[in-house]
Amino acid sequence: MSTKPLKQIHLAAHFPGVNNTTVWSDPAAGSHIDFDSFVHFAQTAERAKFDFLFLAEGLRLREQGGKIYDLDVVGRPDTFTVLAALAAVTEHLGLTGTINSTFNEPYEVARQFASLDHLTGGRAAWNVVTSWDAFTGENFRRGGFLPRNERYTRAREFLETATELFDSWDGTEIAADPVTGVFLRDARAGAFAHHGRHFDIEGRFNVPRSPQGRPVVFQAGDSDEGREFAAARADAVFGRHATLQEGRAFYADVKGRLARHGRRHEDLKILPAATFVLGDTDAEARELAHEVRRLQVSGQTAIKYLEHVWNRDLSGHDPDGPLPATDPVPGENTVALGRASVRQFRDPLATAREWRALAEAKNLSIRELVIAVTARQTFVGSAATVAGAIDTLVQADAADGFILVPHLTPGGLDVFADTVVPLLQERGVFRTEYTGSTLREHLGLAVPQPVRPAGDRQPAAR
Repeated sequence: MSTKPLKQIHLAAHFPGVNNTTVWSDPAAGSHIDFDSFVHFAQTAERAKFDFLFLAEGLRLREQGGKIYDLDVVGRPDTFTVLAALAAVTEHLGLTGTINSTFNEPYEVARQFASLDHLTGGRAAWNVVTSWDAFTGENFRRGGFLPRNERYTRAREFLETATELFDSWDGTEIAADPVTGVFLRDARAGAFAHHGRHFDIEGRFNVPRSPQGRPVVFQAGDSDEGREFAAARADAVFGRHATLQEGRAFYADVKGRLARHGRRHEDLKILPAATFVLGDTDAEARELAHEVRRLQVSGQTAIKYLEHVWNRDLSGHDPDGPLPATDPVPGENTVALGRASVRQFRDPLATAREWRALAEAKNLSIRELVIAVTARQTFVGSAATVAGAIDTLVQADAADGFILVPHLTPGGLDVFADTVVPLLQERGVFRTEYTGSTLREHLGLAVPQPVRPAGDRQPAAR
């Protein structure tokens, strides 16, 4: 009787950025913009033999009620600048950056990622995201220029165009003459021509093919269109389904779409985001997790969160009191701008009914309700409990691994690295040393072949 081999777990670390995941009031909380914080976080992840570090992106400061949302704004430095700097203080850790396909251009982004892949020796990855809101677009003089239903159309063509640029050098255009030793350049080097709906560009790409062939591509959308985009184009999915039932359903759905795009099961990794709280015992961890949630959702934060749904000023309400008697204001949200959570509530009136029923049934205040309905810690317990839970989910095909988001920056990853990782290594499901040098090797992904024969990449005569 054959035994199914154990899956190897993939682990990554998400530098939280600006949000209410981080417990700002904890004395151990540090800066989210000082380079020392990034260095500590990245080197801890590398010490633990993680696959990669993940940076999110923020293209505009959030606003609420016409004012800067001061509960989580500490600045958001440029992704490429941070990752390039981290390349100099790490050796093996993959470096993943979120870059928007709506407010950038393929040539610029492809050049930046190809350069980063060379600088890191093949450790770069791109999390492709989209944006449709005019609020962010105002920073780019493009407010409202792209209808929401066309964002993936542009994203698909953006990635297709960037791939053509990555592959415009196939690695054979420059070679040394065997007699003279002089490097000879083929006329095909960097030649590209893309004529499409969103991009009409032609010329020569000026960065040779990178160590991974092209950087690893992540996708983070959860809609049906996003899942299809991931199955067709992505190497990994930054997901949000980290429970057994939801995770297995998402895993089976996305992996099940691969075959119709000519891809194999192992060509795409599913990596949900996950939080954790560790204690010496499970009981201690549960108590700490409760306290963390109370600190993450202050009274002020609870009121601000409720405004996302109600679309009206609720500053006069007591966070320790009942939900508002008034109904949400339907239509476009004009109170909370730049908040991804706003888009989750497509039917605010229905959401309000559900929350009122929950609050009444459990006698919850506004703050208690927000704690109940917002994301809770994925893994809570002793190191042994958390290691077992992670292993169980991966072996059950609910995920291929997890992107961990600690509630403290930059030191929140340390305890996981020191206690949980050794237990996963003892189980034989996580590496004890890096065996490859590129992120593709860490993730078990093949080096992609150029998408088109080199002879097809000649620019038109001018």
